[in-house]
Amino acid sequence: MRGRIESLVDEAMGEAPRYWLVDDTGMSKKGGHSVGVARQYGGQLGKQDNCQVAVSVSVATEAASVPVAYRLYLPGSWAEDAERREAVGVPEEIGFATKAAIALEQVRERVERGTHPATVVADAGYGSDIAFREGLDALALIYSVGIGANTSVWAPRVEPLPPRPCSGRGRRAKNMRLAPGHQPQSVETLVRSLAGQTWRTVTWREGTNGELSGRFARVRVR
Repeated sequence: MRGRIESLVDEAMGEAPRYWLVDDTGMSKKGGHSVGVARQYGGQLGKQDNCQVAVSVSVATEAASVPVAYRLYLPGSWAEDAERREAVGVPEEIGFATKAAIALEQVRERVERGTHPATVVADAGYGSDIAFREGLDALALIYSVGIGANTSVWAPRVEPLPPRPCSGRGRRAKNMRLAPGHQPQSVETLVRSLAGQTWRTVTWREGTNGELSGRFARVRVR
């Protein structure tokens, strides 16, 4: 059914630029018998609580969006508990997978289905996962994802020193060298070093309590 809906929506959206929005939804639950329920972070709740979490991908344009993939996240406490799995009928082939791994598989399914290629958008819960970003690269997809403040990057015009010169004895050095002024830094450190004129205030839409806006700076890093 979801596949049929996806095909209809994909056709109706025409050639409009589109996005695959990766996210997860927390559903508050009491007790411990619902499949996948555990004390975990739920985005809708904004905190750690007893809930189920589902990973989803929605296809969107500037005018419309619709979920096209939706899968329940199975925490390790469930995936490794044979008795609980059997009691609720979790299929044997369903094992533990991180939310980022689930999302990457959902995106890959969109590519294999032949859905119009889209820019993948995700928050730092997914973007901080290196395997997720590398998976999107392997699929030749453009993406815009959040990353953690402690992510290391190479700032503009900063690079490691070349390998040490050969002394004529022993093996030739191959590793690049780090030194003050020639090393990566955290995104947070880089951001705090940016000059005030680098920043711009951007407003993107009207929210429930007024315009949604924020200050942004654009810097190319490695």
